[in-house]
Amino acid sequence: MSSLDSYITLGRSGLRVSPLCLGTMTFGEDLGWGASPADSEAMLAEYLGRGGNFIDTANVYTNGHSEKIIGDFFANSDARRDRAVIGTKFFGSLFEGDPNGGGAGRKALMQQAEASLRRLRTDYIDLYWLHNWDRTMPIEETLRGLEDLVTSGKIRYIGFSDLSAWKVSEAQTIAHFRGWSPIIALQLEYNLFERTVEAELIPWPSPLGSA
Repeated sequence: MSSLDSYITLGRSGLRVSPLCLGTMTFGEDLGWGASPADSEAMLAEYLGRGGNFIDTANVYTNGHSEKIIGDFFANSDARRDRAVIGTKFFGSLFEGDPNGGGAGRKALMQQAEASLRRLRTDYIDLYWLHNWDRTMPIEETLRGLEDLVTSGKIRYIGFSDLSAWKVSEAQTIAHFRGWSPIIALQLEYNLFERTVEAELIPWPSPLGSA
């Protein structure tokens, strides 16, 4: 297995990341399980100390506490934020009863990005993932909102999580012909029991490259 500092480029981008990403879905005990803030910070310190630089979270992980733990860690330690690649996701709502609290529409997208920036205590997000396909929203609206976030400097790169191959292809084609920022990475469930991605997404002639 490659060491954490054997960095690779992500997709067809110039973003260099560790071959193993640190997932933080269990940072925080707000849902009755998971790691305490102290244990979470110890994991972050160990990962970064071994040369790792790629951290993955989401706005809904432990109701936002995962993002806050990461933000507090970088704010209160010697770890340099600019040396880390922090990815977070949007789509899930933290506000029950608010029709625009989640999803991928422009209003919801902008609000979720601003909230994640506050919890992460950072000026920018390196990799902003669409967590799931919003079937009620035109993909053009989502892509244009993401492009505006890139242009404003609030996010650096765009990724998709758990979308079908045809939807990713549609989105990437629209982004290409409109001159918008491309999707550089896909995050997919793949294990011995869940192998549906082998049908289309893995053999897909992707403009994302091999990563």
